[in-house]
Amino acid sequence: MEKNKIGFINRIKWIYKLTKHGLFMQGLRNNIAKIGIDIMPYYYFISTKENAVPQKITGEKINSDVTVFDESDLKLIKESISGLEQKDFLEDIKNGDICMGIKHKNEIVAYSMIKNKPFYFRKRYFHLTDKDIYIHSLYTFDKYRGKNISPYMKYHRFGLYEKEGVIFHHAITEYFNKSALRIQHKLNAKTVALYLSIVLFKTWTLNFTLRTYK
Repeated sequence: MEKNKIGFINRIKWIYKLTKHGLFMQGLRNNIAKIGIDIMPYYYFISTKENAVPQKITGEKINSDVTVFDESDLKLIKESISGLEQKDFLEDIKNGDICMGIKHKNEIVAYSMIKNKPFYFRKRYFHLTDKDIYIHSLYTFDKYRGKNISPYMKYHRFGLYEKEGVIFHHAITEYFNKSALRIQHKLNAKTVALYLSIVLFKTWTLNFTLRTYK
């Protein structure tokens, strides 16, 4: 009985956390996907420094330097976040991706992966040139959330990559991930399209374009 009570309380906490961050529908989608019906509507964004709104970290003062992470950082990230078993960051690095983030007193605050080559997302092809990068796997640890760190990191990257001739920063955000959508809107990112991907029993993948934006 006690075990069932603890399980119920944990489930309530999980629902509260999802609702608090606007992720309830995303959490529901993820649970439906576990039975083999993976339905994902998502937006495709492109942002530029020219149109972006400058961002600052709020709250208590922490280190604001965005740096490139090494393999030891990637291993620590994977060990620290549940649900990343399927992520192979080291393989991403071997394929040319870069992991960038912020550390504060030797503790990882946030990170994201950067891709500079054409890629497939759920079997849909996206083309990148020398002037493009794709930002994915953006994550801020719970302790540092609510400090505007993710928008700050995204804005700071414009200056870092501007020196390499990169102008366009691409991103994919799930339709139900309201907190991630707020980040895109803060940066004044341009909405390119709304897509729908359906994966059935990890075997069949269907892709649809629901809407394109001018």
